[in-house]
This record gives sequence, structure tokens and C-alpha cells, in this order.
Amino acid sequence: MASRRGAFALVAALCLLELARRGLAEEPAVPAMFVFGDSTVDVGNNNFLANCKANCKANYPRYGVDYPFQSPTGRFSNGYNLADQLAQKLGFDKSPPPYLSLPDVTIISQMSKGINFASGGSGLIDSTGWKVCTEVFNMSAQVQSFTSAVQKMGNGTADLISRSLIFINTGSNDLFEYTDFPSNTTRNDTEFLQSLVASYKGHLKDLYGAGARKFSVVSPSLVGCCPSQRAVAHDTNDLDFHGCSRAANGLSRQLYPMLGSMLRGLAADLPSMHYSLGDSVGMAELVLNGTVLPGANFTVLDRPCCGGGVGGCNGTAPLCLDRGSYLFWDNFHPTAAASNVFARELFFDPGAFVHPMNVHELAELRP
Repeated sequence: MASRRGAFALVAALCLLELARRGLAEEPAVPAMFVFGDSTVDVGNNNFLANCKANCKANYPRYGVDYPFQSPTGRFSNGYNLADQLAQKLGFDKSPPPYLSLPDVTIISQMSKGINFASGGSGLIDSTGWKVCTEVFNMSAQVQSFTSAVQKMGNGTADLISRSLIFINTGSNDLFEYTDFPSNTTRNDTEFLQSLVASYKGHLKDLYGAGARKFSVVSPSLVGCCPSQRAVAHDTNDLDFHGCSRAANGLSRQLYPMLGSMLRGLAADLPSMHYSLGDSVGMAELVLNGTVLPGANFTVLDRPCCGGGVGGCNGTAPLCLDRGSYLFWDNFHPTAAASNVFARELFFDPGAFVHPMNVHELAELRP
């Protein structure tokens, strides 16, 4: 009897090992992921820009305090950022590596797995970020680096690129600079936003021309609710109903439907182009209205977990203990917990904040 129980236990153990082996061998939902944008998805590109100012890098404590081995990697977060967390839902370990960290001889081989081109401080306009950071890897350079790498890959790569996911999160820094550094002439908000949309359209067409077919696009969130912008709004008495910058949030709210219209038009004109547009404004409104989301309850919405005030987030800045209850990590960027909520919505949302399909559905498509 004992031997039969032992044999049964051995068979059961072998079955579990086989199931575990199959699970580990399961492939990601897409062959590769390519990331473009700003500091919300940068995983270290700015570390390799010689002239980029320290305030536009995140390669020092307390950044990365919740990342494996408490390592500051260049992510503007306490842990994994939005690119990492979406990549994990697709079946990858984390975001692909930063493009500027790769030796030239490895770029082509890495393209089969994915590359992150995002740069903190960059925007849709090529000049965005240079005033604040001195040097950024702007969107034109990001897209050109991708298209150049695709060309060098040669024949037989069209299927790989068309089935891979292009993930883009950009535009916030353009809105920051427009509101923070107003010109002496009369501003035309509509004209400015139209220029952003035109720039976005040009970048998407270039990526499509290189073979990309699946685009996950995230609209800029309510940038006026960042702790830094809240402080400015209080000083200038330009507050909206959330206690945030009225001017900045007004731009975010106008830009989302404009991006939606542009994407619908592109998809109608470009054969086999598919996209998923995340409404960051709507998602942020939900959180700011106090809605408790699955797995998250953000109770501190107006202050950063790390630092605050003039000093910002650095190795001596005060640090909150319950980082899961804070919406913002520093004066500009979300906590890892907030990024996880956004990534989950982008991937699984049934249609409330992600249109016309979520990223899971987009990944399953076969162009």
C-alpha cells in the first residue's frame, strides 16, 4: 500500500513538473515589443546621454528602491515602470533593454526580442526637453533608430515586425513646456495641439513604413495633477475642480479625442494597421474621484512619495513607507503601484478606457 502511494506521489510530482515546464516554455503574446516615448517608459536611455542633466536621469537612489536589488536603473520610479508592467502582461520578464545601452553589434540580434527607445524629457516636438535636460533622445531620433535597425535586419523580418507590439507613451512633456514656458506672443492652444497630432501622425506613418502594424498608444494623462504642477497652479490660482492646474489639464482633455480621430483616420488609410488607444485622462479621473480599483487603493493623490518641494527625489529625501497608497512617486511620475493599475487597464479593459480594443486583443491579432 505504501509503495502504491509512493508511486502515485511520484507520478503526480512528474505531472506537476511537466506542467511547470510547459508554463515556463510558453511564449509571449507577441514576438517582440518596441517602446517609444518619455520618462514614464524610459528604462535607462538617458543614462547614456553625456550632456543630459542629472535632473533628467534616474540612475541614483532613491529611484529603484523597490526594483530587484534596490537598483537605480534609470527608471523614473520606485520599481517597474509602465513599459515593464505592460511587457510582463505580454509574457516578458520586463521591458526590453534601452537602445543606447546596446553595442552596435548586438542591436540587430536584440531586434528579434525588442528594444526600448524612450527618453525622459522627450516629446512629440523635436525641441521638447532640450531646455530642461540639455540633451534628450527625441522622438524623431527614436523612430529613425528603429527604422534604421529594421533596414539592417534585411529580408525575412517583415513578419516579425508586423506581429510585434509598438508601445508609445509621449506628449506630456510638450504640454508641460507649453504651460511652464509660455511665449511672449499670444498662444493658440488649438494650433499647438494640432501640431502635436500632426507630429504623432508622422511618427506613426514612419513606423508603419518600417513594417509595424500593431500600435498601443497612450494619451497624456492629467499632467496638471502632478505634484509639481499642483504647486504652480496654487501659486497662480489657476485651479480646476481637482485642485490641479486648469491650463495643463485642459490641454490633456482636448488632446485625447484629437488623437482618437487621427488614429481612426490612419487605420482607415493604412492597410492592416491596428491600434489600441488608452484614455489616460479617463483613468486618472477615476482615481482622482476616489474610486477603489482592484488591487489598489490610492489614498495620497497630491503629494509625492519621495521628496517633494525644491529638493525633489534623491538619496536624502524623505520616503513614504506605504508606497502602494501613493499615486505619485516623485513630482512628475507615478509609483510602480499606479503604473501596474494603468498597465492592467491597458491590457484587460473591456472598453471603458481603451479603444477600439485592449492590448491583449491587439496582441492576439494576426496582421
